[in-house]
Amino acid sequence: MPVARPQPRKESTPVTSIDERIRLRAFELFEQRGREDGHDLEDWLRAESEVAGRSHKLASLTVVK
Repeated sequence: MPVARPQPRKESTPVTSIDERIRLRAFELFEQRGREDGHDLEDWLRAESEVAGRSHKLASLTVVK
């Protein structure tokens, strides 16, 4: 019986939740590895780090008027 895998959202749908962005990035990492099982925690932690880094960079940007 096949295991259900999360599907990435289409680009036209905005992603607002940090957890959702982490989930999507972890799934991208899973797909890049050729859907090899056994690296879910590694993928999640890497995705969490990447998304947190992006969020931190965006928060530190200064708006110029």
